[in-house]
Amino acid sequence: MAFLDPFRAANYLAGRTHFTWRMVSEEGGLCRASNGIAVEVEPIAAVRDRRPDMVIVTSSWTPEAFASPALLSVIRRMSRAGSYVGGIDTAAFILAEAGLLQGRRATVHYEHIDALGERFGDVEVTEDVFVHETTVGTCCGGSASADYALFLLRDLVGDALTNDCAKYLFHSAVRGPGTHQTDAHLEPLGNTAPAKVRRAIEIMEAHLEHPIPIPEICALVDISQRQLTRLFQQTVKTSPQLYYRDIRLDRARGLVTQTELPLAQAALAAGFASQVHFSRAYKARFGMSPSHDRIEGRVPFEFRAWPMYRRSEDVVSGD
Repeated sequence: MAFLDPFRAANYLAGRTHFTWRMVSEEGGLCRASNGIAVEVEPIAAVRDRRPDMVIVTSSWTPEAFASPALLSVIRRMSRAGSYVGGIDTAAFILAEAGLLQGRRATVHYEHIDALGERFGDVEVTEDVFVHETTVGTCCGGSASADYALFLLRDLVGDALTNDCAKYLFHSAVRGPGTHQTDAHLEPLGNTAPAKVRRAIEIMEAHLEHPIPIPEICALVDISQRQLTRLFQQTVKTSPQLYYRDIRLDRARGLVTQTELPLAQAALAAGFASQVHFSRAYKARFGMSPSHDRIEGRVPFEFRAWPMYRRSEDVVSGD
């Protein structure tokens, strides 16, 4: 909806129908989003022989479950016929499966960046909010979908109407290509964390596969370990050691649930040399073992087992 609304606004503000759109899925009928809302869509057969100017693919959890031969065939054919093809959120996986991202830059929601890079080594994965590559594009989703739409709209209707659409939708600043998804200098509620905590976290995030000792991080940040621990407890309510372990586990979970990478390799990619230690820490954080989560994590979000959060009594110390 965030992607479509700028085009709706363009029609309304121009007083004429610049754009029309049709929503389809492979079988048609009710298509349920991950927030539970169902939308009535047409079967893809209804547009099989058409060549739209723009084809936008969107998906959510487990995109590989929807990358059927029939869907991939239609996407490839429309691309060959000259349609611009874009992918929103995890649809980047589908476009990559269709071969449209080979040798290209692409983006996906930061939660799935590692998985996209592991599964498709011929794709240059970036952390931009969206990537436009002449005839194909990708977008990380969420509110960035509106930025992506406004960027495309500008080429179609010009600056004046696009600017009016952005104002009409209260989109006060349009993020362009090259804008990073997680700009360290922009926090929705302001930069409340001390600079040394933010710097320590940056170092941790840059060394997930090969963790570096906390004392070494302290030396790089120029702070004592005791002081860093105190700042972490005040700011993020946990110790530097546990925070570092948790962000490594978060990375591992993306690889476990979104790729076919062997679990031992997923553990190594997150800096866990011991498979036993990895499984124990993983279960403490996510409430289930990696092998169980590989199955459970591919179940549509609204049907997953709960609770899916870390239980305080299961927290383990160490790595």
